[in-house]
Amino acid sequence: MGISGQDLIYACSAIGAGLAMIAGIGPGVGQGIAAGHGASAVGRNPGAKGDITTTMLLGQAVAETTGLYGLVVAFILMFVKPFS
Repeated sequence: MGISGQDLIYACSAIGAGLAMIAGIGPGVGQGIAAGHGASAVGRNPGAKGDITTTMLLGQAVAETTGLYGLVVAFILMFVKPFS
């Protein structure tokens, strides 16, 4: 069962792309927690809804960058042919 060097590189690129997409789990969990805490904060103090929503959305945008970086790495590994 001989795998040539180029096939091994393609296989490792596909595995690496799959592992890079695991980076999407963290932002999903973090954004869900932030939204839940934001909703409970608005429930406790409805007068501060604007400030709470702004802060929550800013935090979610920062958390999402990790997932986007993982997506970019996965696209690069899948569609940019390494060493070809």
